[in-house]
Amino acid sequence: MDRMNGQKETEEAASAAGGFRRVALVNVRIESRQRSPVGLLTLAACIQAVKERMAAEPDVFFLTGDFGSPVLDGVRRDFAGRFLNMGIAEQNLVNVATGLALEGYRVAAYAIAPFITMRCLEQIRINLAILSQIRPLNVTLVGVGAGYSYEVSGPTHQALEDIAVMRALPNVGVWSPADAATATAMANRALDAPGVRYVRLDSHPLPDLGPAPTADELRQGFRLGGSAGAAAAVVSTGYMNHLALGVRDELEAAGVPVLTVDLMDLAAPDLVALAAALGSCRAILTMEEGFVGRGGMDGLLAMHLGPRLPKAKWAHAGLAPRYGFEIGPRDALLAAQGLSRPALAQRMVDLING
Repeated sequence: MDRMNGQKETEEAASAAGGFRRVALVNVRIESRQRSPVGLLTLAACIQAVKERMAAEPDVFFLTGDFGSPVLDGVRRDFAGRFLNMGIAEQNLVNVATGLALEGYRVAAYAIAPFITMRCLEQIRINLAILSQIRPLNVTLVGVGAGYSYEVSGPTHQALEDIAVMRALPNVGVWSPADAATATAMANRALDAPGVRYVRLDSHPLPDLGPAPTADELRQGFRLGGSAGAAAAVVSTGYMNHLALGVRDELEAAGVPVLTVDLMDLAAPDLVALAAALGSCRAILTMEEGFVGRGGMDGLLAMHLGPRLPKAKWAHAGLAPRYGFEIGPRDALLAAQGLSRPALAQRMVDLING
């Protein structure tokens, strides 16, 4: 079992902000919940779900931008008439996806995350965001390599701006699964619902957070964990959900119940339902693997939820808005930005005590 440091030290007087007792983390070993270290690739799960639908539904088409995977090899082999490798040409990939969608196909288009979002942004804006407002289209852009998941490839291959960039486009969904079960559910939902969306996937195997999200959770765009009705909450997306569980463990060992929110829809979550879920919270920490203060998840929550929750104090944890050229393990890159489990737990403590 993973062992981390932390414990509580309390005072008799409750904090004026939400009934917290003052909390501190000190040097005592605590037990963390046991979680399976074995996970599945969100990419493999997503493509497998599309492949299974292709077997039964002849209007599903798959495009790739000179990128492969073992599961994709099966798509190429079994459905050669509905598979195209567009080469290193993401602009053309979006053009062809649009044309196929106009002919009635439901299209999945797959490439590395920063390339399928930013290299072809004009094509996405004109051919998908604008056109889908007047013509029915079903196109799912699948980007692999969310956040630092290509940790040794440097900033050219790291998707740190994609949430903010794609959120800026009307008529485009931004979906961020944290595990393979969610990626599978999102792939099926994308094929069932007309529209355009970008699904950002991790490049590493990740353990499932729990059961696959329900249809209602997918529709609302978030799922809850931890302690319902808690006065402290952590809101995170994608890979950061796994770090959030460790932060929750450390805080709960210090006597602070924590509600966790996996924000799966970063463009149009049900804000009324999300505000209701966070209604009891007086300290809310947001965590994202992207540039903070640049219109990502923190911008969505600060603009749309902050005014609905006037009694809550907020802190937004993310990456400083500069590019880094260091390479190394992902957790080390995050820790260098203050996004380690102990640092984030302490940040929540500071928010509670502040």
